[in-house]
Amino acid sequence: MSGRFQLFRQSLRQAQQAPSLARNASTAASQSAFTRATTSTRTAVALSLLSGGTFAWYSSLYGNPLLPEVKAESAADHGLHAPEYPWAHKGPFETFDHAAIRRGYQVYREVCSTCHSLDRVAWRNLVGVSHGVSEAKTMAEEVEYQDGPDAEGQMFQRPGKLSDYFPRPYDNEEAARAGNAGALPPDLSLITKARHGGADYVYALLTGYVDPPPGVEIREGLNYNPYFPGGAIGMARVLYDGLVEFEDGTPATTSQMAKDVTTFLAWASEPELDQRKKMGMQASIILTGLLAMSIWVKKFKWAGIKSRKLVYNPPSVKH
Repeated sequence: MSGRFQLFRQSLRQAQQAPSLARNASTAASQSAFTRATTSTRTAVALSLLSGGTFAWYSSLYGNPLLPEVKAESAADHGLHAPEYPWAHKGPFETFDHAAIRRGYQVYREVCSTCHSLDRVAWRNLVGVSHGVSEAKTMAEEVEYQDGPDAEGQMFQRPGKLSDYFPRPYDNEEAARAGNAGALPPDLSLITKARHGGADYVYALLTGYVDPPPGVEIREGLNYNPYFPGGAIGMARVLYDGLVEFEDGTPATTSQMAKDVTTFLAWASEPELDQRKKMGMQASIILTGLLAMSIWVKKFKWAGIKSRKLVYNPPSVKH
């Protein structure tokens, strides 16, 4: 009888403690929920302050990106803003128009190379892009390059090789200025990267020669182009309809030649563009696959733990 009485007392004691345990569990759950809410709020406030500070720092350095800049200069001081053109290589999945690059090289060789250099482009860079190996070798051999010294210590002339860079039209900067009324023709290797507006600016500049409006005076030796900063440019208009004869029969209009040579200069400024986009696509596909695999592994590993159910079985009371 004493054993049964002791079991009855334990059961009664557990029944009395059950409400207090439930209250303690609910209190702990509410406290944990409050802690999580407080932590998430603090995190949101910290991220908001970080974002606001970053935006303020960027605005102090480069101006507010959401509002147009207010400047005291007129549009003529910076040149007319170039229109936006639908270039074949502009989108994230598009590549260069290689036929346009070939035609653009022809325009550069026959028109632009008389004044402008292309120091960062070698003959070998054309191989597989716009010309074959034999074509590039033939074009390189047509140019004489100084080499040496030879066994006797003398410099000599030799035909060009694929490893040689495009020849310069002038020997030095002074000769270039003397041949262009004091103006220095810029190197075109990175011209679409070095000018605001990029390829749009180059195309607009080549096709934007017009007569100066009334009240605008252009001194002798200069030409008016609204896309050039200040409006007065030393380079005269160089592209006219029918100036070159394309091998593929494309009509050599002014706009077509400007479009092709701009495409060629855009490629010269960024010859790795096609490969970079291809690698970016490959990386995106691989990372997407890895993300899907990681999500599956996470669900597989944690499914059993998160779906566990804790059941309390009180000891049975024996009468």
